[in-house]
Amino acid sequence: MKKNILLIGGSKGIGLEIVKELSSKHNVYVASRSDDNLSDYDVTYFKFDALKDDVSELDLPETLDGFVYCPGSINLKPFKMMKPETFEEDFQLNFMSLVKTTHGVLSKLKNSEQASLVYFSTVAVQTGMPFHTSVAAAKGAIEGFARSLAAEYAPSFRVNVVAPSLVNSQLASKLLGSDKKKEKMDERHPLKRVGEPTDIGKIASFLLSEDSSWITGQVLGVDGGMGSLNVS
Repeated sequence: MKKNILLIGGSKGIGLEIVKELSSKHNVYVASRSDDNLSDYDVTYFKFDALKDDVSELDLPETLDGFVYCPGSINLKPFKMMKPETFEEDFQLNFMSLVKTTHGVLSKLKNSEQASLVYFSTVAVQTGMPFHTSVAAAKGAIEGFARSLAAEYAPSFRVNVVAPSLVNSQLASKLLGSDKKKEKMDERHPLKRVGEPTDIGKIASFLLSEDSSWITGQVLGVDGGMGSLNVS
């Protein structure tokens, strides 16, 4: 049975991989700032800025069976070099806009037999890493929110979080901008490579499917072993 699935963001990186996984099987709605890379896929597109726009104003179906929030940031600097405004900006994009968009489609999610919500965190929440104070704080808020939301709305819908390590996407281009940088980052992971968008897209698609119907309130580390293994 085809599901109605909304992605906030979805024209690049991990979001685009989710589109590739789902668009031939379900009714996929993409709300993002651009429709770059979407022309090859059967999706309904809405021009949307998560920081500014109201998701409740979009012409969405009355029932949503899946919801994915993709926008995020990687702002890695020493704490002494970061202004409080940087934390506020990261928090607004990563967390508050997630809360606003989730709230804006809540009634549509409740119309589903059992909707599935998928959010994204980072391995740096579980594993303390230098220079990650801002992003880890914002993503940590997502993990706490997701668990509480999953408890509050079970069994009406499921909520899970994917916590990747570094993924080879446009968002991480500054960290992986040369062969030397990429080789260094590959070596940091027990599985000796950074993630690819498809690694995360497949997990998100699984969480949106009936194959994960007994999974909720979880944070899944998809991180090449970074969060749980020490092989140095």
